[in-house]
Amino acid sequence: MIGLIAKRAGMAAITLFGVAVVVFVLLRVAPGDPIAMMIGPGATAEDIVRLRASYGLDQSLFNQFWIWLGSLLQGDFGTSISRRIGVGQLLLERLPATIELALAALVVAMALGGFIAIIGTLWRRHWAVGAVDGVNGLLLAIPEFVWALALVLVLGVALPVLPLSGRINPSLPTDFKTGFSLLESLVTLRFDLALDLMRHMAMPVLALALPLAGIIARVLREALSEAMMQDYVTLARVKGMSELRLILSEAMRNAIGPTLALTGVQFTFLIGGTVIVEKIFSYPGLGNMAIDAVINRDFPLIQGLVLMFGVIFILINLIVDFAVVAFNPRLRHG
Repeated sequence: MIGLIAKRAGMAAITLFGVAVVVFVLLRVAPGDPIAMMIGPGATAEDIVRLRASYGLDQSLFNQFWIWLGSLLQGDFGTSISRRIGVGQLLLERLPATIELALAALVVAMALGGFIAIIGTLWRRHWAVGAVDGVNGLLLAIPEFVWALALVLVLGVALPVLPLSGRINPSLPTDFKTGFSLLESLVTLRFDLALDLMRHMAMPVLALALPLAGIIARVLREALSEAMMQDYVTLARVKGMSELRLILSEAMRNAIGPTLALTGVQFTFLIGGTVIVEKIFSYPGLGNMAIDAVINRDFPLIQGLVLMFGVIFILINLIVDFAVVAFNPRLRHG
């Protein structure tokens, strides 16, 4: 296990270095000048030169990279060009909101996907299974940003039952000690704040969760259907066990492993989907900030965001790898 951890940590470091190189070079060769986004109409040539020098943009590409990498290794992500504050501070302020949103979407996706898979397995010889397949196909076919727009139209405009944007009602007190507002409000028993936070999260969570629920439902249902044909399930059925109990207590144990592994991988795509969904709902997370950073050509902030997403993706994959090994003892010696 220690060897596996060391190997994965080494690969993670190499991957992050590759991500840093790629994003740094792509930003520099792409058209557009971040200084041009900052200067006013009356700026002189001297002002532009001074600004370029203050952000190190007047140096060679090689020097810029090594200066940035050296600062990065010391925990300094640089200063945002558009917001004029530290990138590290911005990332730490926005990261909890995105984590809460993604985890809530994951929980909803697993619950909904698991329910559809179990219903589909129960009704596998019933005519209603066609309706289950249709719902599952709909979930799979529609991407998260289309779900987001549809939810805005239905639950935000036609039936205005949920807030359209933001994370919390501005009139409520927001003296949270951490960025994990929902978790903190639940722990401190401030249920009025928790309810308002959940109302604001409802549509973004659904938009992110529905496509993942379709994937989980399809994979889990196939695994359950295969498990239901095994001899041990047939033996349990002969003993009089009900179909629902067969699924939950017998087939699920063998079907859940591959489903969890795939869900972990798909969770990284869900986090990627937060970029668009957070922007649509003006949700103050990393994704929303990433769109603004790209529009403003904010090099330090874009670089910090890409690295942060890279770290998140790598950590999720590491957790999935270790979970798979933990659930399958044969892999520990592979």
